[in-house]
Formats: sequence, C-alpha cells, structure tokens
Amino acid sequence: MNNKRDFLIPFSGLKNGEHRFEFQVDDTFFKDYSYEDFNHINADISVLLNKKTSLLELHFTSKGIINTACDVTNQDFDLPIEGHLNLIVKFGEEFNDDHDEILVIPFTEHQIDVSQYIYEMVVLSIPQKRVHPGVLDGTLDSEALDFLGYNNNSDDEPETEDDDTNNNDEEIDPRWAELKKLLTDK
Repeated sequence: MNNKRDFLIPFSGLKNGEHRFEFQVDDTFFKDYSYEDFNHINADISVLLNKKTSLLELHFTSKGIINTACDVTNQDFDLPIEGHLNLIVKFGEEFNDDHDEILVIPFTEHQIDVSQYIYEMVVLSIPQKRVHPGVLDGTLDSEALDFLGYNNNSDDEPETEDDDTNNNDEEIDPRWAELKKLLTDK
C-alpha cells in the first residue's frame, strides 16, 4: 500500500516564491484507488508550488507511459500520456474542496496532501479510446483487423451493407423514389 506521507507537501517552512516537488507514480499508487484500466504505469509528476502571502498556487504536470490493451485489437501496447492541472489553495476556517480548481484548507494546516490531485490528473490524461499506433498507420498485423475487414495495404474502408443498397436503385420503394425526386426538382 502506498504511503500517503510520500505525497505530502510541507509548505509552512518555505519562503515565498517558487518551489518544485517531484513524485513518481506506478501501479501501487493506483491500486490504492482500485483503478485498473491499464496493465502498468510509470509516470513522473512535477509540482511547481508558488507560495504567496495569502495563498498557494500549484501547477501539476505529468509525463509517463501506460501499458494498456488496444480497444480495436485487444493487443497490449505502451501509450504515452501527459497531463496538466492547476490548483489554488486558500486558507479559511474549515476544509472545503467543492470547487475543482480551488481548495480551502484551515489556517492551522502546515502541509497539503496532493495524492488525490495527482490521481485525477493522470486518470484524466488517459484517452477514452486507446488505439494501437499500428492500427492507425496500417503496420499492425492482427487477426482482429483481418476479421474486421481492415486492409493494411490501402486506405479503403470495409464495404458495408448500406453501400450495396444505395447502388441498386431497382430495390428502392417507389414511394421513396418519388420523395427523392422532390429534392432534385428545385
């Protein structure tokens, strides 16, 4: 289990100005959140903290690689990911995280836990549809692609049933043919 202390930023002893913090996330970090949409992850997280007199500005950036299954062929591949997140931390009477980009923490706090924000940034940087680069450029040889009718040697799309019915005017309902004439008789 990941130690939450690894993702704490102590800001009380820092001078005003910019401070950089580096974190590394891997599979164990996401097991704590029960997130299993990929096989493996290795990402570097950088947090730039700009401490001001009355607030903190945090700028998160992530860069890494996840190993995941292709949504088309179900073959595993490495997918590069990048993400950015900005957060403003203000001080108030009680904790409040109702707003996406503003966090209010009590005046008595001396450190901030950034693990939840790292989790959200990385998860949101993973695309909804994950397609192997070989599918996009036509270099992947896969039985799934052959079954789906993709031709690796050309950019033609597989022929569909709709193409057959549009080419054969004899099978069109006569009422539909009359309606088509109305569109062309302008």
